[in-house]
Formats: sequence, structure tokens, C-alpha cells
Amino acid sequence: MTIDAMACQTKIAEAITSKGGDYLLAVKGNQGKLAAAVQTAFAPHRRAPIEKTTCQIEKQKGRVEARTRHVLNASELEGDFSTWSGLTSIVMVENYRAAKGKEPELEYRYYISSAELTPEQAGNAIRAHWGIESMHWILDVSMREDACQIYRENTAENLAGLRHMALNMLRAEPTKISVPMKQKRCMMNPAFLEQVLVAGFTSMAKP
Repeated sequence: MTIDAMACQTKIAEAITSKGGDYLLAVKGNQGKLAAAVQTAFAPHRRAPIEKTTCQIEKQKGRVEARTRHVLNASELEGDFSTWSGLTSIVMVENYRAAKGKEPELEYRYYISSAELTPEQAGNAIRAHWGIESMHWILDVSMREDACQIYRENTAENLAGLRHMALNMLRAEPTKISVPMKQKRCMMNPAFLEQVLVAGFTSMAKP
């Protein structure tokens, strides 16, 4: 289970592990002592050569992004963190972005986990979490999901399913514009709406 920094609490870690699950929790300033210890443990790795097995590079139009993942055993932490149930691994993600016309950005993110992770496993779990967060953000902003006040019987679940279907159809249409722009174009252009429907149903038909 991956959770943002606001939920990085010992009680939540205990609740997850007590049910047989594993956690991967983001660590920020809300856990000052833990955050400082994790950063100290990874300090030497900021200067270490990048290992091929831990680095992922993505190139898009006008932008390059490189993510380097490091995983250490929690025993590397200085201090007593036994209150964190099952704490096994600590993770650092080094995120470098370079976009055309903008200053390069270098960001470090830190996590703790009850699982024994490889750098690749940690990276996949974190990426999957942000993919889910991104989807919920789009559903809320573009389709006003959180503002919907319809709860009668199964209506809310049915509408949620339709929103997900609509979002998948919009994403399946290959035009390089944002989801909100595609929505507007669908309202103004029946031919484009047809393109979206064809792309969506075609993607659903694929095995």
C-alpha cells in the first residue's frame, strides 16, 4: 500500500502490517526526526555514480526526465525507529527534469517500507501510486467527480464507471492535447467526438 506523506504515521503502519499488508510511505517534514535520519542515510548516495539498474530515463517532446532509485536496509538509520511496525527498507528517488526553455530541476523524494524492495520494485510501486493519483485528479478537475451529489441506490457507482470509461476513451484518442481540451473539442466538433468513440471502443476490443 502506497500513501502520501500526510499519512506517514506509526498507527497507519501498524494497521497495515497487522492485516498482513506491506506499506510504502512517503516521508517529509511531518516526521522530522525520521525524515532527517533517512536523508542522512542517503547522503553518500547523492554523490555516488548512477547504477544502470536503478536509473530510468524518459524523453518526451522538449523534455527529459531521469529517475534514480536507491534502496537501503532500515538498519542504516541512525536512531531508534522501532515504533514503525515492520520497517525494513528506506527509499530515495532522485528526480531530474530538463525542459526546453526552463531551468533544470533536481528533486529528492524519500520513503519507508515494510517490504524488502529492489530499486526497480520501489520505482514501480511509486509510479503506480502517482498514476492513480493523477487519474483521480483528472476525474475531479475535468469531470467534477468530487462535486457530484447523486447517491441514490447504485447511481453513484454507475456514474463513476461511466466517467472512467469516458476518460479511457479520451486517452485512447491519439491527438496530442490535454483531456480537458479533448472534452471541449468533443462538445464543439461532432467529427472529433466520433474519433474519440472509435478510438475508445477499439481499445476496449483489444485482447
